[in-house]
Amino acid sequence: MAIVHPFKGWLPKTDYVDEVACVPYDVISKDEAAEMALGKPTSFLHVIRPEIDLPDNTPFHADAVYEKGAENLKKLIESPVMQQDSLPHIYIYQLETEEHKQTGVFTCVSVQDYDNDVILKHELTRPDKEDDRTRHILEQSAHAEPVMFTYKDDDEVQFLIEKTTVTSPPVIEHTGEDGVIHKVWKTEKTADFAEAFSKVPHMYVADGHHRCKAASRAAEKLRKEKNIFPGEAEFEYFPAVIFPMSEMKILPYNRIVSCQDKSRINDLFSTLNPVKTERQTPDSKGSVHIYYSGSWYKLELPEPESENVVSNLDASRLQNSVLKPFFGIENPRTNPNINFVGGIRGTGELERLVDKNKADIAFSMYPTSIEELVAVSDAGLLMPPKSTWFEPKLKSGIIIHTF
Repeated sequence: MAIVHPFKGWLPKTDYVDEVACVPYDVISKDEAAEMALGKPTSFLHVIRPEIDLPDNTPFHADAVYEKGAENLKKLIESPVMQQDSLPHIYIYQLETEEHKQTGVFTCVSVQDYDNDVILKHELTRPDKEDDRTRHILEQSAHAEPVMFTYKDDDEVQFLIEKTTVTSPPVIEHTGEDGVIHKVWKTEKTADFAEAFSKVPHMYVADGHHRCKAASRAAEKLRKEKNIFPGEAEFEYFPAVIFPMSEMKILPYNRIVSCQDKSRINDLFSTLNPVKTERQTPDSKGSVHIYYSGSWYKLELPEPESENVVSNLDASRLQNSVLKPFFGIENPRTNPNINFVGGIRGTGELERLVDKNKADIAFSMYPTSIEELVAVSDAGLLMPPKSTWFEPKLKSGIIIHTF
């Protein structure tokens, strides 16, 4: 059953929250990070994207990058900007937009649970990204950013969440540039949460597979160096925000394709016969909308050959019936002719990329459901790459776990 581990979080003081909080490391480029951190010396971007403080020609994986990240974190937590809780807490983290609200438990989870499949995954990790995040953890002696988990709704956990948010005011309230409101509560009454989660059979990685794997690798290395047993040290636990399934919001992850041989597009249209439509987004599972040569088309995806839960995903059906046979894209993880556009950017971005000749054809997807993601994880299978875009995103720098 699931382990939750209260911890002594580092939080920005009230007057500094807006300056410190930032977007996660993996949703922006170096140039975007540098622009967002301009004039903000206490932005957490200096910790998670420390290359912005180094010369432009610094290699991405240079020792100086990791050393600078550790230096910047040390400087931040030793400054008057941050304060550490004196006792271990469980935190409640809420994301709110005009149309959506989700509230989860911000705590540390166990590396052992990750290694033993109490925490279930649905995505392959890349060794180079694992190496990068592992190095940051080891250099900083910290898990700087939380991952996003989900769990099957549990009445006992939900009661504790509501009890905490109703009986005390938030200790942090921050509105991001995108209008998302981030609220944090905290409680020292952690035993009830630990007891409630001990009855939860599984947690599921929603967003942050590389950070999970990096935490596992860092713990293994430190365990060997210090000659201690699993679970004994604080580095055995890493931060996650655990949201109930019913509150998760997934946007589509759209595709754009470039091809040298335009006859392949003609073959697609003549074989599968997509029809013109005014709509830019599919309104149901099993269909995809195509933008090509200034017009939108609706394509009903052929039925999968297998009843396998992964084969039935729209991303798999598009890959197997369109991208592979018509465009020769055998492996979308590595093929340079396909790129992915997060649904938060909208279908207008697909039109722009095709109209500006940045791609030849675009595919607007119906979003994967959280139930599909959990079913894939429960089956011990893997999702196709770039199948889910979770929105809204967590902010980094609001609560930090050091060890």
